Amino acid sequence: MSDVSAFARLVGAGWVLVRADLLIPRELDPMLPPSVRGGARLLRLFCGPQARQGRPGERLARAFERLGPATIKLGQVLSTRADIFGKEFADDLGRLKDRLPPFPTVVARAAIAQTLDRPVESLFTEFSDPIGAASLAQAHAATLTDGRKVAVKVLRPGVERLVAKDLEMLALAARIIERLAPPARRLEPKALIATVSRSMTLELDLRLEAAGASELGEIMAKDGFMQAPKVVWPGVGRRALTLEWAGGVALSDPAALEQPGIDRHALADNLVRAFLSQALDFGVFHADLHEGNLFVAAPSTITAIDFGILGRLDAKARRHLAEILWGFLQRDYMRVAKAHFDAGYVPQHHSIEAFAQALRAVGEPSVGRASAEVSMGRLLGLLFEITAIFDMRLRPELVLLQKTMVTVEGVSRRIDPSHNLWASAEPVVSRWITRELSPMTRARELAENASRALKALAQLAEPQGLHAADGAHERAQRERRRQARDQRHGPPLVWFALGAAVSGIAFMAAAFLGR
Repeated sequence: MSDVSAFARLVGAGWVLVRADLLIPRELDPMLPPSVRGGARLLRLFCGPQARQGRPGERLARAFERLGPATIKLGQVLSTRADIFGKEFADDLGRLKDRLPPFPTVVARAAIAQTLDRPVESLFTEFSDPIGAASLAQAHAATLTDGRKVAVKVLRPGVERLVAKDLEMLALAARIIERLAPPARRLEPKALIATVSRSMTLELDLRLEAAGASELGEIMAKDGFMQAPKVVWPGVGRRALTLEWAGGVALSDPAALEQPGIDRHALADNLVRAFLSQALDFGVFHADLHEGNLFVAAPSTITAIDFGILGRLDAKARRHLAEILWGFLQRDYMRVAKAHFDAGYVPQHHSIEAFAQALRAVGEPSVGRASAEVSMGRLLGLLFEITAIFDMRLRPELVLLQKTMVTVEGVSRRIDPSHNLWASAEPVVSRWITRELSPMTRARELAENASRALKALAQLAEPQGLHAADGAHERAQRERRRQARDQRHGPPLVWFALGAAVSGIAFMAAAFLGR
């Protein structure tokens, strides 16, 4: 798609944002100079009734729902960046609803036949009308020729082309933001859109989701806390995914917890332990564990569905997590601070002592309180505020882990309001910390570091290695200078307004040129 077409779509997006008072939100008025405030009031003459409904994050969520699948995915990605936008704004975006009217069953059957290169009747004896529809795909209930009941997910016709156009529009917006608003580079707009693009590329090939379901299913079988429907590989293609039917009742259904024999306490325990075991023991976890993706059966069986979003943690990230968690448990805030600095999460120009002091402000209010009274979400919210003060750039996979952790906490306490998340997590976390911080693990890590250092020295001994080192040093210096320039940034909502302004500028430019 050409830049002209992308610009035209950006104009349309700008109009949606203007109508919802998202170009220069009224919430920013107290921070604006009088001249800008006057211009903002003029813009609000174009606002629709939706502009008065809810906070900026809620209004943006509704706007993204209207704009299509790529912007819905962008909203989901932004909702993981509470460290930049603030917890309330991120939580509001996290409530995005991805629902659309279904497309005809006959179209779905044709898509399945084409992607599997076989008649639908050769695989299914029964195939229902849609039982759920979203922006990328819809689901059908079906019965295999061997009698098994299955769920079949089918991509929407033409969705790849629509997503490609939306991604071109978002890429153009990111380029404009980085050029016209240098302070907004802290958000790394182009990298953010690249993340959205990669995620959507994966979700548009259902063979990859099938692989994720298979991988997590094997992990769940090992830990025993949760299970996944088996993949029916003959029913898997780029545009179709077939899984065995998930037993039980969806947690989003009030009847789920009213089933005879349900053990709420054990259900909540299994949910928390399943998530932590996946992430900490195996380094891969289901990152979308809301009630609609969880089915329960008596007494405490949990089945997860929808494996489009998986989080991954490498061994180094898990080791640093162990150091951080152990430091908090021991109230050794300097140890936690050193772990953050060693991992590169906090820029080196900050004081490690000041960071340790800030971490104490996060940890100490919880000392002496019953663990059931301590909200993990609240602790993470405080930690996010600290990260903004110290320009801490969290790795996306860690942010995704934290976001999923908050979701799991909320679901577990809705299952069992008296649930003690910390007591539930203790067996998994204790085993993990013991393993990660054991002398054997430290010795192995030391050997790996020594091996990497020797390889690096060998490369530096080569002439091209010396040139590369010089180049890396120069790049590091440029990055430090850029970060210093970008330190003069405003509150999180200002960053959002800068991004929204791009679409608004495009809208106003088009309106002016069309006069």
